[in-house]
Amino acid sequence: MKRGYLIYAVNTLDIDYIRSAYALALSIKKFMPLESISLVTNNEIDAKYKKMFDNIIDIPWDNNDMSLYKVNDRWKLYHCTPYDETIVFDADMLVTRDITFWWKYLEKFDLFFPSDAYDYRGNLITDRYYRKAFDSNNLPNLYSTVYYFKKNDKIHNFFNWVEIINNNWELFYGKFIVENYPIHPSMDINVSLACKILDLEDIITQKNSIIKFVHMKPHLQSWQSVSENWVDDCMVTLDKNCNLKINNFYQYNLFHYVEEKFLSNKILKTLEIGVDHG
Repeated sequence: MKRGYLIYAVNTLDIDYIRSAYALALSIKKFMPLESISLVTNNEIDAKYKKMFDNIIDIPWDNNDMSLYKVNDRWKLYHCTPYDETIVFDADMLVTRDITFWWKYLEKFDLFFPSDAYDYRGNLITDRYYRKAFDSNNLPNLYSTVYYFKKNDKIHNFFNWVEIINNNWELFYGKFIVENYPIHPSMDINVSLACKILDLEDIITQKNSIIKFVHMKPHLQSWQSVSENWVDDCMVTLDKNCNLKINNFYQYNLFHYVEEKFLSNKILKTLEIGVDHG
């Protein structure tokens, strides 16, 4: 298959990421009904959810990932995608418009990670609250929340390095992350380290690209007072056409909501109605 969207979703003790992946697939189908969507997981899938995915793929060489953020299996997505060109999404996201124009932009790359993120008002995020390890250790500022790759030998080698770093993260972090050493492995850091080792930053990312996503971590919203759950402090509306507003700001970019509480039963039902009437 030439191209498609790949979603990695593995439930934790606290969060049902399969439900999130289903909501993301609904949003993709609402705006891009002809696009192919594949789910990668080791969880059982409810029959209601299965119908939204063109492929459901078992995690290969599954080692029952016990990491806090389920990082250890993410390097495998390169090896299990059914597509020649793949856009990977974190499960806790929503598509808010047709983004098929991304493919034309991305086809000039073999591999692409965004290096910018935006707040819900559409402003470029400059706060470095969550990125201290990147700044103090001169790492490329890459996000793995959404990324693109082609299948070829060069990119195979990149993900081989991501695998090596992932499987030996304490060793690599000890060598390359002298300050602000993370206590858990991070896919963002792993891909950024692979990028630094292979000296690829100039060819796998661009500032101010069209690949834009809203990052709803609370310390990134320029609020004077920050609570741990942004959903409690914001007005969230989603209409039957799947137009999303946060505090009356329409969301036009890929929306990384982060907090599971955002995906209420009401939001999920509205997404289902939107697809049924799309």
